[in-house]
Amino acid sequence: MKAAFRLLLLLILVLISEVNGQRQKQKPKRKPVRPTPEPVEPTELPPPLPPGPPSVFPDCPRECFCPPDFPSALYCDSRNLRKVPLIPPRIHYLYLQNNFIDSLPEESFKNATELRWVNLDNNRIKKLDRRVMEQMDGLIFLYLEKNQLKEVPSFLPPNLEQLRLSRNLISKIPAGVFNKLEHLVLLDLHHNKLSDGVFNKNTFRGLKNLMQLNLAHNILRKLPPGLPSAVHQLFLDRNNIEDIPDDYFKEFPNLAFLRLNYNQISDKGLPKNSFNLTNLLVLQLAHNKLTNMPFINPKLEHLYLNDNSIERINGTQICPTSLITFQDLSADLENAPRLRYLRLDGNQLKPPIPLDLMMCFRLLQSVVF
Repeated sequence: MKAAFRLLLLLILVLISEVNGQRQKQKPKRKPVRPTPEPVEPTELPPPLPPGPPSVFPDCPRECFCPPDFPSALYCDSRNLRKVPLIPPRIHYLYLQNNFIDSLPEESFKNATELRWVNLDNNRIKKLDRRVMEQMDGLIFLYLEKNQLKEVPSFLPPNLEQLRLSRNLISKIPAGVFNKLEHLVLLDLHHNKLSDGVFNKNTFRGLKNLMQLNLAHNILRKLPPGLPSAVHQLFLDRNNIEDIPDDYFKEFPNLAFLRLNYNQISDKGLPKNSFNLTNLLVLQLAHNKLTNMPFINPKLEHLYLNDNSIERINGTQICPTSLITFQDLSADLENAPRLRYLRLDGNQLKPPIPLDLMMCFRLLQSVVF
């Protein structure tokens, strides 16, 4: 009896396993997953923003904004644009910064003859079309920072007053490119790839009224020749300048602000009267290789000498006027040196501040030592 029961149990187990196997064979097969289609837009660029609501101006491009209370302005900035839309003829102020524009088609600007201000910062522009530039006679401000220009554009509008070309790849300045820009007051070329060989005595010819010139953060080893004599503010920091020629800055009678931070200037490369300039108010020489405090003009007001290698200061030697005595401390301050701010931290000086230094520069309001 037990043997029969075991045989029956074995047959039942065999039948159950066969039924389960058949069920597994009858499971439907999964459909293959189709690959995701490639996006239409390039994967490295975000898609353009959708068109905005209709404007009160019928000629306003849908991808831009035309403020009702500022009819001469067109805002097309930060909209992921690849192309410049058709610019209406009423526009004076055009904002196209922070896009992905790589060219300026003539068709887009065919009606834009009244432009005064164009901002094209942070795009991908490599060159400017001559025909587009020649029809912008009235343009005053041109912003082209952070693009992909390799040289200063030619055929620039003759009435320009500000030209901003920083953070490009500029390594060339074509001959005569500034000849007709007599109204230019600001030229910004900082953070490019300009070297000594780019400049000659005629490079800046034509810039009769230039007040601010920025050549910082390039690869200069020498001070460039032929800088405009009218310049008031000159920025040459973050280069590799080692020395200053005799009387170099005497050519700039209006120079009031000079920045030479982060260079390689040493005492050997610095003639005594390099900065004895009548109109110089601010002089920045931080992060160089100076071991002595340079001689300055009595009218200088701000002097930055931090992070050099200065070990000691002789106030008697560097004082631009005769050093007073204790009895004369209350004398008229009219003829005292005008220095008000002096920064000396980051050197090898030890406190206290030399007494003769304070006796010379009696108008000092702040000394960072």
